[in-house]
Amino acid sequence: MLHMKFGPVAVIWSDTKPENALSFVPGRRGCLMSLFAQAAKGRTAAISRETFGCNGGGTGAGFGNCFVNSPGGIEGFSHFLSNGVLGCSNCSEFRTIADSIPNPEMKEHFLKGEGYRKTPELVKEFISNLPVTDIPCAYVLFKPLSEVLPDEEPRIIVFIANPHQVSALITLANYRYGGLERVIIPASAGCHQVMLLPYNEIASQHPRAVLGLTDPSARQQVMHVLGDDVLTFAVPFTMYKEMESDAPGSFLTRHTWKSIEERL
Repeated sequence: MLHMKFGPVAVIWSDTKPENALSFVPGRRGCLMSLFAQAAKGRTAAISRETFGCNGGGTGAGFGNCFVNSPGGIEGFSHFLSNGVLGCSNCSEFRTIADSIPNPEMKEHFLKGEGYRKTPELVKEFISNLPVTDIPCAYVLFKPLSEVLPDEEPRIIVFIANPHQVSALITLANYRYGGLERVIIPASAGCHQVMLLPYNEIASQHPRAVLGLTDPSARQQVMHVLGDDVLTFAVPFTMYKEMESDAPGSFLTRHTWKSIEERL
């Protein structure tokens, strides 16, 4: 009914790694959103505590507070995400760490900062507000929803949607509820928006959808695969089933949506 270019991606907790699943090499740096993009194209990807690509990704997947393992710990990461270490009078230790980083882009980020928060103190506040969790499984899987097996229970379902489709998903998410806040847009990493933050909604009496792919770094990773005009829309599996059940009697069968549908 939404004419998605890409099918929904299921996020699954598992103790086994599927055969032929994509994964990063242990210890190798990478962005989990690149694995997510491959799942949108039909592949299965597996993330473990040894293969989460970066410390933000490890936290996003649900493997605890991995920021503490960043170069320089929380303090170092706080400078990395904000204004860097070049203007810091007490950061000689972190400058030494930066000088030892072989990747030129990462070295520049550490020295000058990514500029995603104005100050290191605001980064620390951001981290303290994250619903950090340590999941009870060895792997997090990205898997096309169409290939989920009967004995697999997805935790999260993630849509990849253009603006017209996002408007429909927001409307459908609110279809059976009062209030105004059934969809949130938290400022966080792309992987947090499809895993960690939706995890936090699972136990809620009225779970909310998380609109994502608002992180420029994540967009840089997936734009060549998913395109320039999409966002992610992540919902707990129970909420997905409600939306799927509600769709046939909703606005999606009415003239207004049909007129938009012609443009998809």
